[in-house]
Amino acid sequence: MTKVLVVDDEPNILLSLEFLMEQAGFSVSTAEDGETALEQINQLEPDLVLLDISLPGISGFDVLEALRKDSRFTRLPVIMLTAHGREVEREKGMALGADDYITKPFSTQSLVEKVRTLLQEAG
Repeated sequence: MTKVLVVDDEPNILLSLEFLMEQAGFSVSTAEDGETALEQINQLEPDLVLLDISLPGISGFDVLEALRKDSRFTRLPVIMLTAHGREVEREKGMALGADDYITKPFSTQSLVEKVRTLLQEAG
């Protein structure tokens, strides 16, 4: 089963994304901060990561940068989650190697479609 890691420090968003990904047929793990995310990625080796930029401690940007420096995860699909209207964050995320981004609040349907598309491209 395809494994998706959801990383967000807002419990309600974490829960809704976890539910959404499970409904779409994925095996889901969650992390509430960057350090936990990196631990989970090392242990689980997920097929895709939904990564919030604004995290306590290590930011989503830092997590992404660490992943892209690790040969095991240079091609791991990452979708960044950004707050509405943060164009600068989107550009920085893409420059650091994010595969796509979603602006909160997001359309659940378009998020699932982005996840499926990236997984097909990676597969």
